[in-house]
Amino acid sequence: MKRIKRRLLPMLFLLFGLAACSDNNAVEEEPQFLEVELSINPDKAKVNEPVVFEAKVTYDEEEVTDADEVKFEIWRANDEEHEKILVEHAENGVYRLERSFAEEGTYYIYSHVTARRMHNMPKKEFIIGQPSEPEEGSSGSEMEDKEGSEDTEEHSSH
Repeated sequence: MKRIKRRLLPMLFLLFGLAACSDNNAVEEEPQFLEVELSINPDKAKVNEPVVFEAKVTYDEEEVTDADEVKFEIWRANDEEHEKILVEHAENGVYRLERSFAEEGTYYIYSHVTARRMHNMPKKEFIIGQPSEPEEGSSGSEMEDKEGSEDTEEHSSH
């Protein structure tokens, strides 16, 4: 019995030592996400007044200047037809579109951004002239805080 204990004890120390070393060497990497900050300037405009839409795209705090695709999807509340516009990189990770609208109402925009094998699509609401009836399920919360209140869906395409 003593002989078994003498052999078993060093083996147990060795096993515990290896387990401790492997835990110390295991570096936990935080997953990185594709961040898209969507902005509208102004978020309340007049008919035929230019509106600037920008999607600031970053990945791991690095500006993304080579996204696979950036597309803005714009529609008037409760319209079935949505316009989709491909957008090119402007500068410093910003993808920009300027356009005006001939019809008053409440509008929405999704910025569909695909880069680094991920997809992110924040949504915002904006008004041209007088607001129209918002879409069901839209409380207007996108308008309360221009900087922070935005719906975001993020998908990984792994």
